[in-house]
Amino acid sequence: MPRPTITALLRHLIAAALLCATWTQALAASQPGPVLRDDEPGSSVLHRAVCARAVQPGHMHCHAHVVVRADGKPLPGRAPATVLAPAGHPAGYGPADLRSAYRFIWTGSSSSVLAIVDAYGYPGAADDLATYRSQYGLPACSVASGCLTVINQRGGASLPAFDAGWAQEQALDLDIASAMCPQCRLLLIEADDDDGGNLAAGVALAVARGAIAISNSYGGTEPDTRAYARTYHQPGIAITASAGDSGYGPEFPASAPYVVAVGGTKLVRDATTARGWRETVWKYTGSGCSAIYPKPAWQTDPLCTRRMLNDVAVVAAPATGVAVYGPLGTGSTSGWMVFGGTSIGAPLIAGLYAAVNGHPTGARALWLRQSALNDIVLGENGTCGGTYFCVGGPGYDGPSGNGSPDGKSGF
Repeated sequence: MPRPTITALLRHLIAAALLCATWTQALAASQPGPVLRDDEPGSSVLHRAVCARAVQPGHMHCHAHVVVRADGKPLPGRAPATVLAPAGHPAGYGPADLRSAYRFIWTGSSSSVLAIVDAYGYPGAADDLATYRSQYGLPACSVASGCLTVINQRGGASLPAFDAGWAQEQALDLDIASAMCPQCRLLLIEADDDDGGNLAAGVALAVARGAIAISNSYGGTEPDTRAYARTYHQPGIAITASAGDSGYGPEFPASAPYVVAVGGTKLVRDATTARGWRETVWKYTGSGCSAIYPKPAWQTDPLCTRRMLNDVAVVAAPATGVAVYGPLGTGSTSGWMVFGGTSIGAPLIAGLYAAVNGHPTGARALWLRQSALNDIVLGENGTCGGTYFCVGGPGYDGPSGNGSPDGKSGF
C-alpha cells in the first residue's frame, strides 16, 4: 500500500481542523446562557438566554430568554407569579394582550410580506405556528396555502441543521409576528449559521423577495460588522433589530444607522391608569451610543455624537413575558413556554409596520412624533454616569427610546 504524500497528509489535517471548528461553533450555538433572576428584587421568576453569546468575531447571538426552573429547563405551560394567564389560555401575554397594551387594531393583508431572518434550522416551524395561531383564533397560515414560506439564505428548500436555541427564537418570532399582523404572509429565512455575513445575506434575500418589513432578533459586537452594515439600509422597507439582552451597551445590527432599534420594557396591567398598562425599563435591555456608526441627521439627543440607540421599546422582561409554542429542548417535543428578551420587540415592531403597510426610512418618524408614543420614565439598564444613555426619564432615553407604541400614529 503506497505511503501518503506530505500534501495528502496536510490536506487531511486541514480538513480535520475545519471539521473540528464547525463542531465547536455548532456546540457553542446550542449552549444556553446561565440562569438569571428577573429584574425585581425578590422576584421568583428565573430565565436564561436560549442562545450562547458569540464566541467568534463576526458571529451573532439571538436575544430570546425563556422562563425556566432552577435547573435551567423551561417551565412549559406555567405562568410566572407576575403574569396572569386568561382562563383557557397558556401562561404569558397573547395577541389580545399585546394589542391592548399598544392600542393596535390593524391586522394587515395577504399582499404584505413580513420577513423573519434567523440562523439554523427549525423543522417544526409550520406545525408549531399552526398550534399557536389556532390557540388564539388567528387565521391559519401554512406552507401549503402560501401564507408561510421557509427557505435558506439562498432561497432554496434545503434547510440548515437544527439548533435548539435558535429554533426557540424562530418560534418566538413567528408567533409575535402573527400576533401583530395575522393577515400578513410570513417569510422565514434560515441562515446557514450565526455568522453575521450569512444573516445579512438573509436580509438581502428578504428584500429581493418583496418583504415590506424584516425582523432581526439577534446581535453582536460592532467592530466586526462594518463591512455589511449597508445591507441593513433599505429605504422604503422597515428593518427592525432587537437591542440586546446584556444591559447597557450597543450591539449590531441595532446600531446600524437606519435600522429601527427596539429596546425592552417590563409591561404590567394597571387599572389605575387611563391606558390600563404600565411600563418601566427592563434592566437587561441593550442601549447606548455607537462606537463606529454615524449619527442620522434626524436623531436629536444631545450627548451622543454617533448613532444612538434605542428608537422604540416594547415588552421584554420575562416576568411579564409572552406565550410561545415551540421546541422545549433538543428533542422533537414542543410545548407552551413564556419568553422574554428584546427578541420580542423586533417581530412585534416589524409586524406593526407590516400591518399598516408602513414604508419608513429608518426610525425617522419615531423621532419626529415622540408625543404619539407612550413615554417610559422609570428604570435603568446599567452604569453610564446617570445620563439618559442608560437611565429612563421623561422624553427620549436610551433604554426605552422615544417610548412604546400607542396605536400607529407614531410610525
